Amino acid sequence: MKRIVLGLLAATAMVLPAFAADVQPAILYDLGGKFDKSFNEAAYHGAEKFKTETGVAYVEFEVSNASQREQALRRFAEDGHNPIVMAGFAWEDALKKVAAEYPDLNFAIIDDAVDLPNVRSLVFKENEGSYLVGILAAMASKSKKVSFVGGMDIPLIRKFECGYVGGAKSAGATDVIQNMTGDTPAAWNDPAKGGEIAKTQIDQGSDVVYAAAGGTGVGVLQAAADAGKLGIGVDSNQNGLQPGKVLTSMMKRVDVAVYTAFMDGKNGTFKGGVENLGLKEGGVDYAMDDNNKALVTDEMKAAVEKAKADIIAGKLEVHDYTADNACPY
Repeated sequence: MKRIVLGLLAATAMVLPAFAADVQPAILYDLGGKFDKSFNEAAYHGAEKFKTETGVAYVEFEVSNASQREQALRRFAEDGHNPIVMAGFAWEDALKKVAAEYPDLNFAIIDDAVDLPNVRSLVFKENEGSYLVGILAAMASKSKKVSFVGGMDIPLIRKFECGYVGGAKSAGATDVIQNMTGDTPAAWNDPAKGGEIAKTQIDQGSDVVYAAAGGTGVGVLQAAADAGKLGIGVDSNQNGLQPGKVLTSMMKRVDVAVYTAFMDGKNGTFKGGVENLGLKEGGVDYAMDDNNKALVTDEMKAAVEKAKADIIAGKLEVHDYTADNACPY
């Protein structure tokens, strides 16, 4: 296995042009791959934006199983890549070991916090963005029943779920059906199962389905469109996956997090610490474009913009799951 992983890393590096002398950025994706149309792909777009603007190339690695994490990260560190960005909370254990051994390198992790001076921890207020799309879901729903399909059943995904429930109920939803895809990492990349769950929810009366499930969500959006219902995308702007059938997408600006980490590394301004990014910080939002503008009425837009302004101003608190795993909505 070691020989295979190192070979993949070497192959990735060979196809890229020479690095600038002052920065050698790298990114490691999570399970599902960089073209998952969701979380990983947002990270990829941030790296690509950096490369386009600066002319500085980066190396990358797509993990295919958990056993590769520490070895891949360590190899990038041994090769002097800096900064090194990891997409996903599952990199935490490997990062704690490797970052401590390479204090002169800068690391960034998305969706978890690691308390080391050379680590930037980027976490998001997914519940805030999900509250907004919940408002839109309830206002677009004819049945006043909406639903949520999560990926892996973990506290992170329950933040999406709880915010969505709160927003939907605030705008008149009578029922929010909720299901998770699974309790293993395979839950992030199972479009067929996501589609099956969405169909079951639609059979129960849901006419707007929000997917926070990585690549699995592609199947959710497809099932909603096939049934003549509306889907809601996540992380990346997924409105174009089913044009006219995706009400909106909850944008989680992973792309900006990666771009900024790379740019700060290039400019010598990289700092460690925890950054908690919500609506006020531009870390989350809802997506509007030509693919969904006909689905969002002026009344809906006014309602969601008011909620957004109130959240930013501190007039409206969006709850998260409590310590005993209960959503207060």
